[in-house]
Amino acid sequence: MEAIAGYASYALPIATALVGVWLLVTVVRYVRADRGTRVSMRQAVRVRWGWVRLARMAGLTVTDKTPGLLAQITAQKDGPAPAPRVLTPRIKVKPDRFGVIVRARTLPQVGLEEYQKSARFLADAWRCTRVSVLPDGPGRVVIRGVRSDPLTTPTEHRPTGRPLADVARWELGVDEYAAQVCVSLANVPGVTVAGTPGAGKTSAVNKFVCDFAPSPAVQIATADGKVSRASEGDYADLIKRMFAFCGDDLDEANALFKRLVELRKRRSATIRGVLGVKNMWHVGPSPKWPLTVLIIDEAHTFFREYKGSDAETKRLAALTAENARLVEDLVKKGRSVGMLVILISQKTTGDALPTFIRDVCPVGLSFAQKTVEAAVAALGDDIRNWPDASPVTLQDPAYVGVAVMAMQSRPGYTRIRTPYVSDAAAARVAEDTSHLTADPDLCLDALLHSTGRTTKTLPSLTK
Repeated sequence: MEAIAGYASYALPIATALVGVWLLVTVVRYVRADRGTRVSMRQAVRVRWGWVRLARMAGLTVTDKTPGLLAQITAQKDGPAPAPRVLTPRIKVKPDRFGVIVRARTLPQVGLEEYQKSARFLADAWRCTRVSVLPDGPGRVVIRGVRSDPLTTPTEHRPTGRPLADVARWELGVDEYAAQVCVSLANVPGVTVAGTPGAGKTSAVNKFVCDFAPSPAVQIATADGKVSRASEGDYADLIKRMFAFCGDDLDEANALFKRLVELRKRRSATIRGVLGVKNMWHVGPSPKWPLTVLIIDEAHTFFREYKGSDAETKRLAALTAENARLVEDLVKKGRSVGMLVILISQKTTGDALPTFIRDVCPVGLSFAQKTVEAAVAALGDDIRNWPDASPVTLQDPAYVGVAVMAMQSRPGYTRIRTPYVSDAAAARVAEDTSHLTADPDLCLDALLHSTGRTTKTLPSLTK
């Protein structure tokens, strides 16, 4: 007993010191946090302290009539039966800028469905704008409560200038629950981006270029139908990181599309002999075989139908028809050889973007739209069944930079807040990574030379 008493005299100061360290760390985290996170930290304390009572009122508890081990041991033979136990799921709460993330256990008769039914009660009790409940592995759920709406909270992205760990991962922004939204570009031949002027289309693509620019395994070309010269448009700050650029001149655009189609043919003819695979994505992009991205902004400029009987109109009509055929070739045949086409247009109806191109692009985003027909053209007919997620509802200025897309792993449609990238940040990234710009044709020539192959030894491209 004396030894135990001696240990007890040390235990109290140790416990006090540990509590003091924990309080100090908590205070430091609170002081260093931004204003929104501080509010969320206070909210997290309320969630923890009120959980047991709230769970009982929301029906997220279960009554266990079987006595516990201690009750069975201490129960008297002729005494009253032990009282039933009320089991409450255990939770872990993590605050962030927008609200709280609660990870909870499930219990018999208290599973994912019960949590989802109680979501609106949890939102009211936690003073959240909305609450979502998703599975988090066997026997666990994750409850996301957002206090402020991430969709109406503008965010700014500051490019790090460091290469991406995965060049097939495109980080778009955050959804309505402030969860990061990413799209895999592996085996994706085309992406469509639609929306009214000023809704955020070009800004989203600027972020794409800034994120992928530090990687030598990505090379970018652009055809911008809004301008005649690069210095006039939205890509003026990024031109140094592009191996090719053209404006609204149909002849220049046609030459660029032909150049990329020839690259696609050369890659198709050499991929097995050089990479040893039929699909580049089996080994991934590299500086010698980079992912080649073609951005076509205001795509309708290059595909519109010219009607008239004079010679110039007929010539332009022939050019736009050939442009459509060339881009169709890239979208339908470029996937396995590492070519990606991003088509941007105010609306992607058949008169602006040929359906034989649009409908084979597996990834589609739509910023604000004025009509349901434009939303259906951009996202598919199923968007009619999800009116709350329709881009027609995004016409308020607060939703500039918010897009809608169908996610592969989620039902329905997801609304995404895309961050803004300043012109200064874009210019800095382009300047710092300009030395990485390379012509994919020359990269292929160097790769063929290093493997002892030449164009003369390749199979005929006309077969």
